[in-house]
Amino acid sequence: MKKILLLLTMSIILVLAGCNKSDSANEPEKAPAKEDDVVTLKVASLIPPMTEILELVKPALAEEGVDLEIVVLGDNVQPNSALAAKEVDANFFQHVPYMEEFNRNNDATLVPITPIYFANYGVYSKDYDSMDKLPKGASIAIANDVSNIDRSLALLAQQDVISLKEKEGPYYTTADILENPMNYEFKEVDLLMLARMYDDADAVIMTPAYAAPLNLTPKSDALLTEGVENDFAITLIAREDNADSEPIQKLSKVMTSDEVRKFLEDNYDETAIPAF
Repeated sequence: MKKILLLLTMSIILVLAGCNKSDSANEPEKAPAKEDDVVTLKVASLIPPMTEILELVKPALAEEGVDLEIVVLGDNVQPNSALAAKEVDANFFQHVPYMEEFNRNNDATLVPITPIYFANYGVYSKDYDSMDKLPKGASIAIANDVSNIDRSLALLAQQDVISLKEKEGPYYTTADILENPMNYEFKEVDLLMLARMYDDADAVIMTPAYAAPLNLTPKSDALLTEGVENDFAITLIAREDNADSEPIQKLSKVMTSDEVRKFLEDNYDETAIPAF
């Protein structure tokens, strides 16, 4: 009898064990802990070193949970239009006066986040190696947007090439030229056309980004340069509604890192002077 009871007990234990094992096998596996969703940040830009800086900071930003998507556009109007229309989250190609003019003309609310570098504005000439050698009536090509007309005229006035009236509005225009002793003729062209004007005008005023394809630098080739005492640093720009967002602030932080500073110093010397 004892043997029978023992056998029955063991059978029951084995059956229960089998059931437990079967139930366990049928239970769904627990899903791994879900990581925070990666945020995609679209930033519009134009040309090096702007695009290179964005590429440089992309890995650091990824570590912060932000996937940086660089949107390279073809002219200097699209980046602001795309940002205002919320097609991108930020842009990196312009100085603040240019942004302010866009806001005024388009009822937009773009805002500066942080200045990144000064693009040293300079006067270049294919045929003359100093400003003193430009002949009377020489043609000087300048960008045709109001902020860069202002910037070009201010540079020439700083160097006593021309004199200007007291500024009444936000920008100087050629109508504000008080004295032009050499009777220079100013040709206003689209910003992206400046490099092409190097062959057609006696002189061109442009940033290093547009001089670089011509193998020109402010240090070696410019007849006159602007320096850093101005409001024209190339700046990371966003909108009022997202300026304080975490992804934008993370981007601002990595773009003002020691790594970016070293990149500019090693690769662009004084053509792109850090502004941070």
